[in-house]
Amino acid sequence: MNELVSEILKLKKAKNAVILAHNYQIGDVQDVADFVGDSLGLSQQAAKTDASLIVFCGVHFMAETASIISPGKKVLIPDLEAGCSLAATIDAQQLREWKKEHPGAVVVSYVNTTAEVKAESDYCCTSSNAVKVVESIPKNKKILFLPDRFLGQYVRAVTGREVEIWNGACHVHEKIGDINFADAQSQHPNADFLIHPECGCSTSCMLKSQMHSGYKNVKIFSTEGMINHVKNSDIDEFVIATEVGIIHRLKKVKPEVDFFPMSEKSICEYMKMITLEKLYDSLRYEQFEVKVPHEIALRAKLPIERMLSIV
Repeated sequence: MNELVSEILKLKKAKNAVILAHNYQIGDVQDVADFVGDSLGLSQQAAKTDASLIVFCGVHFMAETASIISPGKKVLIPDLEAGCSLAATIDAQQLREWKKEHPGAVVVSYVNTTAEVKAESDYCCTSSNAVKVVESIPKNKKILFLPDRFLGQYVRAVTGREVEIWNGACHVHEKIGDINFADAQSQHPNADFLIHPECGCSTSCMLKSQMHSGYKNVKIFSTEGMINHVKNSDIDEFVIATEVGIIHRLKKVKPEVDFFPMSEKSICEYMKMITLEKLYDSLRYEQFEVKVPHEIALRAKLPIERMLSIV
């Protein structure tokens, strides 16, 4: 066993710590984590863990969420600079102004937002349960969905609800929408195409799959949905349209099949900031604690709890 990995495991045991890693983390970090998953799954693990120390290998808003739902735990992130381009597209003041323009509307915030934005929201959601969250809201209510416009468009198309959408996007998933989908299909005619709903092509691909037999192998999934689909599929070739980090986990789930990224350039530099060395230092020195101010945490907890209750 790698000496650094061995030291991380020793520290984890000594400090009663749990290591959570997002599906987009580098393979070495995924391999040493106690739990690997999407935002919803990791939030659920943070809520129920008995560990006294949570080391969150993801981006900053994820560690904030863990801190909010586990106020008695110490939450660390191995690199404070691990941010999120999507979360940065809206702040609390912008949301307050948007709410004034739509009095009475229900605010649904994607989990990829800051704690301050969550505190101004009625519901949070992840890509796994965004449709279910919107469907749980009374049909006479207008919905403000933020910040990802592609996920918002996907949710609006699936639910048929009146949804106003914030004009934000993840810089990684947005670029996937620029890829020539027909060319990708011609290169992999027998593959299932698994597309994250944040991708720029998600809504158009969904509509085409409903209208054209040539798109029936197109599936729209959250990252955890992709994992579950692969587990239960007899297909031996998959094209993955999301951040490439998930392919490490997919290969562990089914090493005998082939996985191809829709784009090898689909790399989130923020997710890749966390390394084994930074994880070790975070554990050893208990550095880079993420703590949400009490008043904001109290207000943000309800929309997060609503998110966790709808699966």
